[in-house]
Amino acid sequence: MGSIDEVAQTNGAQPEPTQSDRDISEHKQWESEFPYHWDADELVSRRDLLQFAVYASGTLFLGTAFLAVLRHLVHAPRSSVQQIASVRDVAQGEAMYFHYPGPEDQAVLLHLDDGRFVAYSQTCTHLSCSVFYEKDKNRLFCPCHEGVFDPSTGVPIAGPPVRPLPRVKLTSSGDTLYAIGMEP
Repeated sequence: MGSIDEVAQTNGAQPEPTQSDRDISEHKQWESEFPYHWDADELVSRRDLLQFAVYASGTLFLGTAFLAVLRHLVHAPRSSVQQIASVRDVAQGEAMYFHYPGPEDQAVLLHLDDGRFVAYSQTCTHLSCSVFYEKDKNRLFCPCHEGVFDPSTGVPIAGPPVRPLPRVKLTSSGDTLYAIGMEP
């Protein structure tokens, strides 16, 4: 009679793998899961990676600066005269919404209790949500983060905004109110 391996081969069954066969198959499995050779590990050095990070950061900074400059050039302050309303159209203690300085810019005109007219950009200085006049509470309110502005000055009095609302310069001719520009 022959050895166990000979008997297994004659019966058509495959022999049981040895420990060295298992090590080779585990090694090949590792290579298939991580198919990089040691020589390829040195293709990118630390210096190259740092250099790439510095150039990428610089490029992003320059791109952002370019977009900021472009925004200021495209949205340069426009000071056009625009008729808003007649004094009789806005009752005392009421508000009227209009577009100024451009058709996409929202603004609000207020007829204060003391008889004065004031107008502000309707864009909140916190995160650019729309600001609305609440007559019953006598305040300009931003519902996004509950910002509150004083209607007579545009200064924030509650919530996260820290800058006042941009004021629209007004003038009147007879009983007609005109917007003539934005105050800085």
